[in-house]
Amino acid sequence: MSQRLAEVARKVGVSEATVSRVLNEKPGVSDATRQAVLTALDVLGYERPTKLRGERARLVGLFLPELQNPIFPAFGEIVAAGLVQSGYTPVLCTQTAGGISESDYVELLLQQQVSGVVFVGGQYTQENAPHEHYQRLADLNLPTVFVNAPISGLDFATVSTDDAVATEQAWNHLRQLGHERIGLVLGPEDHVPSQRKLAAARRAAEADGLELEVAHSHYSLEAGQAATARLLAKGVTAIICMSDPIALGAIRAVRRAGLAVPGDVSVVGFDDSALMNATDPPLTTVRQPIEPMGRMIIELLVSQIKGTAAATDEYLFEPELVVRGSTTRKNT
Repeated sequence: MSQRLAEVARKVGVSEATVSRVLNEKPGVSDATRQAVLTALDVLGYERPTKLRGERARLVGLFLPELQNPIFPAFGEIVAAGLVQSGYTPVLCTQTAGGISESDYVELLLQQQVSGVVFVGGQYTQENAPHEHYQRLADLNLPTVFVNAPISGLDFATVSTDDAVATEQAWNHLRQLGHERIGLVLGPEDHVPSQRKLAAARRAAEADGLELEVAHSHYSLEAGQAATARLLAKGVTAIICMSDPIALGAIRAVRRAGLAVPGDVSVVGFDDSALMNATDPPLTTVRQPIEPMGRMIIELLVSQIKGTAAATDEYLFEPELVVRGSTTRKNT
């Protein structure tokens, strides 16, 4: 019993005495702390006391499209912590090659009678991908929050980084450095955030009277390298990338071409994910404000679960350009 008290107390960040008060239904414990203790019992695999077994853990599905891009685990950590603090147990659903499909995950979660779902990425970000399982969530009126892309025709609460502002920040930075041949490495053509970035870049290029070079890519470093090689053949001197891993691939492509970053080609990433200040050179990138976005995600989800709001808006958060060593003034 003492081992269980100690482990649950460490998990929640409270004293063993507080855990004991919860298990014995004693007063003097807030509802949030009480629910966090009960959730910790479930997560750690301990059986609840008989008198508390009627209160099942409140589960929330947390979808991450992958774990290799560090921005997704970063989002996941923030959202999961917020869920636990709000008394919910996150159930991680992540995609792997040949693994469980997103629609199958949804069915499994529905069987578990989850309280809600958060999608940090997935098929909803691509227009041509299957969306039937999202329609099922809408038909069931299950509390749901999307991150960084809405679905046309389905009214779900969405929390996004403003892709247009992100592109403008990167573009203006490169223009101030004297670059005129600027290329974009984006995701697939049906990828909604990429479409938004492309539209903003086209507006900026038109306003400046410049030609825009575009290459589409998958989301890996290797794909970014291949896409960048195509842009270098067109004579670009600066590249704006859809993600930080793609930007690292761009840097590799520049070096493989016998050129230098930033001396010959400047590179800008997107996300400001972990360790981008420790790359060679440190990566100039546009930072997603994931902490305030995470708080909004939790607020929107919990309000839906409690029935106090049925938010279907898209909330746009302004990013921040972080200038480091991968960009410099164009050689003349």
